[in-house]
Amino acid sequence: MTVRAAPKLRVIEGLGQKKEDPLDSRDAVARVLIEAGADMLLRRISCERAEEIERLVDEVLSLFDRVEQTPILQPVLARKLDELEALVRETREVRRPRRRVL
Repeated sequence: MTVRAAPKLRVIEGLGQKKEDPLDSRDAVARVLIEAGADMLLRRISCERAEEIERLVDEVLSLFDRVEQTPILQPVLARKLDELEALVRETREVRRPRRRVL
């Protein structure tokens, strides 16, 4: 019986920063909702903030559907996406830091 060496791991430098995806698709907007839900469950954001994000996400997703039928609504969608992005950015800045228990 021969023992194989464990595969070598390679470190990828990322500077510890998560790359934020632009809110330019339904999938990206849905990820915002999932992130807000997780933050609320982990008590990093308040229920009220999570509800505000949910309300705006619902509005944006509805606008995505309406823009397909009425392209003239594209500027309204763009404005709401900017509003959602600002709310998400603010939320990420004010999230309560996680406490590590050692």
